[in-house]
Amino acid sequence: MDKQPLTFDMIFDQVPIGMAISLSAYPKRSDEAVVRINSMFEQITGRTKEELISLGWAKITHPDDLEEDLKNFWKLQSGEINIYSMDKRYIKPDGTIVWVHMIVAPIVLSNEQQLNHICLIKDITERKAIEEALNESERSKSVFLSHLPGLAYRCNNDPDWTMKYVSKGCFNLTGYPPESLLYNRDLSYNDLIAPEYRKAVWDGWEQTLAARQPFKSEYEIITATGERKWVLELGQGIYNEQGEIEALEGIILDISDRKAIENTLKYNNEHDRWTGLYNRDYLVSLLEKDIKLKKKTKKALIGINLSMVQLLTINYGFQYSQSLIKKAAEALSQYCSDKRILFQPRENRFIFYFSDYRDKSELVEFCHVIVETLGSLFVPERIGGGIGVVEIEQKQNEVDIERVLRKLLIASEKCVNLFGKDLEICFYDEELEALVNRERYIVEALNAIAMDEHTNDELFLQYQPIINLRTGSIFGFEALARLRTEKLGLVSPLEFIPIAEKTKLILSIGEKVIIEAFRFLNKLKECGYDGIGVSINISVIQLLKPDFISRLFELMSGMQINPKNISIEITESVFVSDFDNINNVIKELRKAGFHIAIDDFGTGYSSLAREKELKADCMKIDKHFVDDLLNEDLKKAITCDIISMAHKLGHYTIAEGVEHDIQLRYLIEHNCDKIQGYLISKPLDEKEALEFLKKHDKNMTYSLTSNPRSV
Repeated sequence: MDKQPLTFDMIFDQVPIGMAISLSAYPKRSDEAVVRINSMFEQITGRTKEELISLGWAKITHPDDLEEDLKNFWKLQSGEINIYSMDKRYIKPDGTIVWVHMIVAPIVLSNEQQLNHICLIKDITERKAIEEALNESERSKSVFLSHLPGLAYRCNNDPDWTMKYVSKGCFNLTGYPPESLLYNRDLSYNDLIAPEYRKAVWDGWEQTLAARQPFKSEYEIITATGERKWVLELGQGIYNEQGEIEALEGIILDISDRKAIENTLKYNNEHDRWTGLYNRDYLVSLLEKDIKLKKKTKKALIGINLSMVQLLTINYGFQYSQSLIKKAAEALSQYCSDKRILFQPRENRFIFYFSDYRDKSELVEFCHVIVETLGSLFVPERIGGGIGVVEIEQKQNEVDIERVLRKLLIASEKCVNLFGKDLEICFYDEELEALVNRERYIVEALNAIAMDEHTNDELFLQYQPIINLRTGSIFGFEALARLRTEKLGLVSPLEFIPIAEKTKLILSIGEKVIIEAFRFLNKLKECGYDGIGVSINISVIQLLKPDFISRLFELMSGMQINPKNISIEITESVFVSDFDNINNVIKELRKAGFHIAIDDFGTGYSSLAREKELKADCMKIDKHFVDDLLNEDLKKAITCDIISMAHKLGHYTIAEGVEHDIQLRYLIEHNCDKIQGYLISKPLDEKEALEFLKKHDKNMTYSLTSNPRSV
């Protein structure tokens, strides 16, 4: 009998599980003598034997587990069951939880001492944490798959993609239930892939599996209803221990909405909103691609310049002109083919990208088709345009596309400038290249002059005398700007002034001209010619600059210039652009004492009613009308009518370009006030102009009618 307690005590204290004997759920003081608890039980629950006896196991059991534990315990006590086990939680003193697997059974050690039950517990907290994580993972996976806008799969790596597992999302994505695809029961997944994508999908998997990389591909499938859907497939290979492919796993997502948005954005980025034609960005990207891929194919751009449509906008409004452009786009679109693609790179411009053509003659033939097509639209509107052609020379992989497009623009604009109301064709060639280079040289020279704060020898003035026909005296000089460059020599103002205006360099160039003219005027004053005036041509760009008048007055004050000795010449045609503002400016100048002359009178666009409103002093009769006086029938000349009309409007007249006696006699006979031209003198340098004055001082009052060359 002595050996039994010794053996039991040894086992009780050394086993690696918690043991408690007769530990009551709700203890009484009399229980203490019969309760036994081993150290492992104390360690697992985090409580001492004394705490466990005083509290009882019910009080340290988690409330969610207590009901089941008590229910089983009462059954055990009543003899309904012989044993029970369960997973339950104990609450430690610090509030933390410990999970245990518990077995409870009756126990009798001797006839003299009957202990009612034994409780065995094992700490399973770590196992429970793993189980919970797995359950959470499964739950998350279930939630993910139920909300997946597509399907998850596991399949064989075969041409049919034989499915071994397909998630429920299969039906929403494809219109087929998952079981239809399992083991190719009704159809294979390969049958769902749109035919044009099948090879690309297979090749994509082959490459990624060979590199052991994840698979990613976008393609279209055809659903049970025949609808096409864009999908994104993300997958990976599953390998066995030998490195062989066991299966493929992945997900297939519906990206149709995203693709629709992408396609809309792509369309908007590549097309003109109004006409629906491809835009400039797409043209550039296509050229970049074709230059690399189609090296031996002939390529050309045909630019159609309809910028003159802007004149219709002024008269009829934006909608009218844009409606015409849309009609032009529709008319030109009929000629699109695999070899010819139509673009609208900017407002009122079109470009055909012509590839794989026979030779230059085929380009010319097609250009004539364009002329005939657009002629029916734009000839009735009395406006024209230009058709520029550039053949793309490809001697290497790189081509300066921006330069090619610039050449095309230059060629088409050259047509508009040269031919006005017709649609003419202009190839960009060496001759045009020379003209473009010449313009670039002129711009460079003008830029250098504009940046130079000091007097520049390249820009200088010449002065052409103006004679008063009534007195025979010299009335004044017209200051004429001249440009001489090292590369080009002497450049006509008819060439460099429009370039200066186009580049806005006329603002700084024009001020230098004014300053130089003022210096000449002061030189005249120093030489005793106080009554001689100087005429200065002013560009409309200068005139409409907000600070033009204040800057002019500042220069005039600094150089002590009398405004009565200055005549401001303004070309008549500029008034069509902004009549009221320009008229207000010249009104203010005239009020300050300046003379105002309307240059090239009779060639502009002003109406007679508008001419009456002009705040001007002088009308300069254009050389065109003076040249008409050389015709045999002078009765048909209208020059006399222009003189008469100008006088009735309160203006004096100056006839330009007088070169022959017959012109002079006619002008004197019809009361023209003043003249200038080679009959009197060519434009003179400053020194020559002063000598001209001195030489003719004594002859200023000679009669021009009897001896016109005496001046």
